[in-house]
Amino acid sequence: MNNENCRIKEKPHQEGNMKTNRAGFTLVEMAIVLVIVGLLLGGLLMPLSMQVEQRRISETQAALDEIKEALVGFAIANGRLPCPAPAATPIGVAGAGLEPTPVVAVGCASAAGVLPWATLGVNETDAWGNRYTYRVTTEFTRIVPQSTFNGGAGCPPLTLNAAFALCSQGNMAMLNTGGGSILSSNVPVVVISHGKNGNGAYNTQGTQLPLGTDVDEQDNQLTTGGTATANTNFVSKTPTATFDDLVVWLSPNILFNRMVSAQRLP
Repeated sequence: MNNENCRIKEKPHQEGNMKTNRAGFTLVEMAIVLVIVGLLLGGLLMPLSMQVEQRRISETQAALDEIKEALVGFAIANGRLPCPAPAATPIGVAGAGLEPTPVVAVGCASAAGVLPWATLGVNETDAWGNRYTYRVTTEFTRIVPQSTFNGGAGCPPLTLNAAFALCSQGNMAMLNTGGGSILSSNVPVVVISHGKNGNGAYNTQGTQLPLGTDVDEQDNQLTTGGTATANTNFVSKTPTATFDDLVVWLSPNILFNRMVSAQRLP
Protein backbone atom coordinates (compact mmCIF):
# COMPACT_ATOMS: atom_id res chain seq x y z
CA MET A 1 0.00 0.00 0.00
CA ASN A 2 2.72 2.38 0.88
CA ASN A 3 4.51 1.63 -2.37
CA GLU A 4 1.37 2.32 -4.40
CA ASN A 5 0.87 5.67 -2.64
CA CYS A 6 4.44 6.62 -3.48
CA ARG A 7 3.94 5.75 -7.12
CA ILE A 8 0.70 7.75 -7.28
CA LYS A 9 2.38 10.81 -5.79
CA GLU A 10 5.25 10.63 -8.27
CA LYS A 11 3.03 10.80 -11.39
CA PRO A 12 2.21 14.52 -11.29
CA HIS A 13 5.90 15.31 -10.89
CA GLN A 14 6.80 13.24 -13.93
CA GLU A 15 4.04 14.81 -16.05
CA GLY A 16 5.25 18.29 -15.06
CA ASN A 17 8.74 17.46 -16.24
CA MET A 18 7.40 16.19 -19.56
CA LYS A 19 5.41 19.44 -20.06
CA THR A 20 8.47 21.51 -19.24
CA ASN A 21 10.58 19.60 -21.75
CA ARG A 22 7.98 19.97 -24.48
CA ALA A 23 7.54 23.75 -23.93
CA GLY A 24 11.21 24.70 -24.05
CA PHE A 25 13.53 25.55 -27.02
CA THR A 26 17.16 24.67 -27.31
CA LEU A 27 19.74 27.30 -28.28
CA VAL A 28 20.16 25.59 -31.64
CA GLU A 29 16.46 25.80 -32.38
CA MET A 30 16.36 29.48 -31.40
CA ALA A 31 19.37 30.19 -33.62
CA ILE A 32 17.66 28.51 -36.57
CA VAL A 33 14.49 30.55 -36.00
CA LEU A 34 16.49 33.80 -35.85
CA VAL A 35 18.29 32.95 -39.09
CA ILE A 36 14.99 32.24 -40.85
CA VAL A 37 13.45 35.49 -39.58
CA GLY A 38 16.54 37.40 -40.70
CA LEU A 39 16.34 35.92 -44.17
CA LEU A 40 12.66 36.75 -44.44
CA LEU A 41 13.21 40.36 -43.34
CA GLY A 42 16.14 40.74 -45.71
CA GLY A 43 14.00 39.52 -48.57
CA LEU A 44 11.25 41.99 -47.72
CA LEU A 45 13.43 45.08 -47.25
CA MET A 46 14.72 45.23 -50.82
CA PRO A 47 11.29 45.10 -52.50
CA LEU A 48 10.03 47.68 -49.98
CA SER A 49 12.81 50.15 -50.89
CA MET A 50 12.11 49.55 -54.56
CA GLN A 51 8.43 50.28 -53.97
CA VAL A 52 9.32 53.57 -52.25
CA GLU A 53 11.52 54.64 -55.17
CA GLN A 54 8.89 53.64 -57.71
CA ARG A 55 6.34 55.72 -55.85
CA ARG A 56 8.68 58.73 -55.90
CA ILE A 57 9.25 58.30 -59.62
CA SER A 58 5.51 58.10 -60.24
CA GLU A 59 4.85 61.17 -58.07
CA THR A 60 7.52 63.18 -59.88
CA GLN A 61 6.29 62.10 -63.31
CA ALA A 62 2.76 63.15 -62.35
CA ALA A 63 4.13 66.49 -61.11
CA LEU A 64 5.98 67.02 -64.41
CA ASP A 65 2.76 66.37 -66.34
CA GLU A 66 1.05 68.96 -64.15
CA ILE A 67 3.89 71.41 -64.84
CA LYS A 68 3.39 70.98 -68.59
CA GLU A 69 -0.27 71.87 -68.21
CA ALA A 70 0.65 74.86 -66.03
CA LEU A 71 3.05 76.10 -68.72
CA VAL A 72 0.35 75.81 -71.39
CA GLY A 73 -2.11 77.61 -69.14
CA PHE A 74 0.40 80.40 -68.50
CA ALA A 75 1.05 80.76 -72.25
CA ILE A 76 -2.67 80.97 -72.99
CA ALA A 77 -3.23 83.56 -70.26
CA ASN A 78 -0.16 85.69 -71.00
CA GLY A 79 0.67 85.02 -74.63
CA ARG A 80 4.17 83.82 -73.74
CA LEU A 81 6.13 81.29 -71.68
CA PRO A 82 7.51 82.26 -68.26
CA CYS A 83 11.13 83.13 -67.55
CA PRO A 84 13.27 80.87 -65.33
CA ALA A 85 13.43 81.62 -61.61
CA PRO A 86 16.91 82.29 -60.11
CA ALA A 87 18.41 78.91 -59.19
CA ALA A 88 20.63 80.22 -56.36
CA THR A 89 17.93 82.09 -54.42
CA PRO A 90 17.12 80.24 -51.17
CA ILE A 91 13.53 79.56 -50.21
CA GLY A 92 12.08 82.36 -48.09
CA VAL A 93 14.18 85.05 -49.79
CA ALA A 94 12.44 87.65 -51.95
CA GLY A 95 12.16 86.48 -55.54
CA ALA A 96 12.43 82.76 -54.82
CA GLY A 97 10.32 80.84 -57.32
CA LEU A 98 9.23 83.96 -59.21
CA GLU A 99 10.05 84.75 -62.81
CA PRO A 100 11.99 88.00 -63.34
CA THR A 101 10.12 90.52 -65.48
CA PRO A 102 11.04 89.87 -69.12
CA VAL A 103 12.18 92.57 -71.50
CA VAL A 104 9.46 93.51 -73.98
CA ALA A 105 11.41 92.95 -77.19
CA VAL A 106 14.02 90.44 -75.98
CA GLY A 107 12.34 88.25 -73.40
CA CYS A 108 14.12 86.70 -70.43
CA ALA A 109 17.56 87.98 -69.52
CA SER A 110 18.56 84.34 -68.87
CA ALA A 111 17.28 81.30 -70.76
CA ALA A 112 18.03 78.84 -67.93
CA GLY A 113 17.41 78.52 -64.21
CA VAL A 114 14.92 76.63 -62.10
CA LEU A 115 11.20 76.27 -62.67
CA PRO A 116 9.32 79.42 -61.56
CA TRP A 117 7.14 77.35 -59.25
CA ALA A 118 5.59 80.28 -57.40
CA THR A 119 4.64 82.02 -60.64
CA LEU A 120 3.05 78.84 -62.00
CA GLY A 121 1.50 77.74 -58.69
CA VAL A 122 3.10 74.27 -58.64
CA ASN A 123 5.38 72.43 -56.21
CA GLU A 124 8.91 73.76 -55.76
CA THR A 125 10.64 70.38 -55.67
CA ASP A 126 10.43 66.84 -56.99
CA ALA A 127 9.85 63.79 -54.76
CA TRP A 128 13.53 63.83 -53.73
CA GLY A 129 13.40 67.42 -52.49
CA ASN A 130 15.28 69.14 -55.33
CA ARG A 131 14.19 71.93 -57.64
CA TYR A 132 13.36 71.38 -61.29
CA THR A 133 15.81 72.65 -63.90
CA TYR A 134 14.07 74.83 -66.48
CA ARG A 135 15.20 76.15 -69.86
CA VAL A 136 13.19 78.17 -72.34
CA THR A 137 13.69 79.73 -75.78
CA THR A 138 13.80 83.43 -74.93
CA GLU A 139 11.91 84.45 -78.09
CA PHE A 140 8.89 82.67 -76.61
CA THR A 141 9.02 84.84 -73.48
CA ARG A 142 8.82 88.32 -74.99
CA ILE A 143 6.08 90.72 -73.93
CA VAL A 144 4.52 91.60 -77.28
CA PRO A 145 1.39 93.77 -77.27
CA GLN A 146 -1.39 93.34 -79.79
CA SER A 147 0.53 94.87 -82.63
CA THR A 148 2.60 93.92 -85.65
CA PHE A 149 4.78 90.89 -84.94
CA ASN A 150 7.97 90.08 -86.82
CA GLY A 151 9.43 86.76 -85.76
CA GLY A 152 12.41 86.90 -88.09
CA ALA A 153 13.29 84.74 -91.08
CA GLY A 154 10.36 82.70 -92.30
CA CYS A 155 7.83 84.64 -90.26
CA PRO A 156 5.86 87.26 -92.17
CA PRO A 157 4.63 90.32 -90.23
CA LEU A 158 1.49 89.40 -88.34
CA THR A 159 -0.93 91.04 -85.96
CA LEU A 160 -1.38 88.87 -82.89
CA ASN A 161 -1.35 88.99 -79.12
CA ALA A 162 1.39 86.48 -78.38
CA ALA A 163 5.18 86.50 -78.16
CA PHE A 164 5.46 83.93 -80.95
CA ALA A 165 3.71 82.81 -84.12
CA LEU A 166 3.00 79.50 -85.84
CA CYS A 167 6.26 79.90 -87.72
CA SER A 168 8.36 80.45 -84.58
CA GLN A 169 10.88 77.79 -83.64
CA GLY A 170 12.35 76.73 -80.32
CA ASN A 171 16.13 76.41 -80.11
CA MET A 172 16.42 73.11 -78.21
CA ALA A 173 16.49 69.43 -79.18
CA MET A 174 15.63 66.28 -77.22
CA LEU A 175 17.91 63.30 -77.84
CA ASN A 176 17.79 59.65 -76.78
CA THR A 177 21.46 59.93 -75.74
CA GLY A 178 24.21 62.47 -76.18
CA GLY A 179 24.94 62.70 -79.91
CA GLY A 180 22.16 60.17 -80.57
CA SER A 181 18.82 60.23 -82.36
CA ILE A 182 16.55 63.25 -82.11
CA LEU A 183 13.31 62.67 -80.20
CA SER A 184 11.98 66.19 -80.76
CA SER A 185 13.40 69.29 -82.43
CA ASN A 186 12.69 73.04 -82.26
CA VAL A 187 11.61 72.57 -78.64
CA PRO A 188 10.61 75.84 -76.90
CA VAL A 189 10.82 74.69 -73.25
CA VAL A 190 12.31 71.82 -71.20
CA VAL A 191 11.79 70.84 -67.53
CA ILE A 192 14.06 68.35 -65.72
CA SER A 193 13.96 66.44 -62.46
CA HIS A 194 17.43 65.15 -61.59
CA GLY A 195 16.06 62.00 -59.99
CA LYS A 196 17.19 60.06 -56.96
CA ASN A 197 20.92 60.78 -57.37
CA GLY A 198 20.18 64.53 -57.67
CA ASN A 199 23.30 65.11 -59.74
CA GLY A 200 23.52 68.79 -60.72
CA ALA A 201 20.19 69.72 -59.10
CA TYR A 202 19.65 72.87 -57.04
CA ASN A 203 18.18 72.33 -53.60
CA THR A 204 15.81 74.62 -51.70
CA GLN A 205 18.75 76.54 -50.22
CA GLY A 206 19.92 77.53 -53.69
CA THR A 207 22.96 75.24 -53.61
CA GLN A 208 23.88 73.03 -56.53
CA LEU A 209 24.54 69.37 -55.75
CA PRO A 210 27.62 67.59 -57.22
CA LEU A 211 27.42 67.16 -60.99
CA GLY A 212 28.19 63.44 -61.21
CA THR A 213 30.13 61.78 -64.02
CA ASP A 214 27.41 60.70 -66.47
CA VAL A 215 27.81 62.81 -69.63
CA ASP A 216 24.12 62.51 -70.54
CA GLU A 217 23.11 63.84 -67.13
CA GLN A 218 25.62 66.65 -67.52
CA ASP A 219 23.82 67.73 -70.70
CA ASN A 220 20.71 68.26 -68.54
CA GLN A 221 22.40 70.28 -65.79
CA LEU A 222 22.78 74.00 -65.15
CA THR A 223 26.11 75.77 -65.49
CA THR A 224 27.46 79.28 -64.85
CA GLY A 225 25.95 79.63 -61.40
CA GLY A 226 22.58 78.28 -62.50
CA THR A 227 22.02 80.74 -65.37
CA ALA A 228 22.90 78.58 -68.41
CA THR A 229 23.24 75.03 -69.71
CA ALA A 230 26.17 73.38 -71.44
CA ASN A 231 24.32 73.40 -74.77
CA THR A 232 20.82 73.29 -76.23
CA ASN A 233 20.65 69.48 -76.46
CA PHE A 234 18.94 67.52 -73.69
CA VAL A 235 18.70 63.79 -73.05
CA SER A 236 15.68 61.68 -72.17
CA LYS A 237 16.22 57.92 -71.99
CA THR A 238 15.60 54.75 -70.01
CA PRO A 239 17.30 54.96 -66.59
CA THR A 240 20.71 53.34 -66.12
CA ALA A 241 23.02 52.87 -63.14
CA THR A 242 24.26 56.47 -63.58
CA PHE A 243 21.36 58.21 -65.36
CA ASP A 244 18.00 58.74 -63.65
CA ASP A 245 16.80 62.15 -64.90
CA LEU A 246 13.09 62.60 -65.66
CA VAL A 247 12.55 65.04 -68.51
CA VAL A 248 9.46 66.63 -70.07
CA TRP A 249 9.14 69.20 -72.82
CA LEU A 250 6.54 70.99 -74.88
CA SER A 251 6.77 70.30 -78.58
CA PRO A 252 6.00 73.36 -80.71
CA ASN A 253 3.09 71.58 -82.37
CA ILE A 254 1.34 70.87 -79.06
CA LEU A 255 1.92 74.41 -77.83
CA PHE A 256 0.68 75.94 -81.10
CA ASN A 257 -2.38 73.71 -81.14
CA ARG A 258 -3.38 74.73 -77.64
CA MET A 259 -2.76 78.41 -78.38
CA VAL A 260 -4.86 78.25 -81.56
CA SER A 261 -7.69 76.50 -79.68
CA ALA A 262 -7.59 79.32 -77.13
CA GLN A 263 -7.60 81.90 -79.96
CA ARG A 264 -4.23 83.23 -78.90
CA LEU A 265 -2.79 82.44 -82.31
CA PRO A 266 -4.51 82.86 -85.70
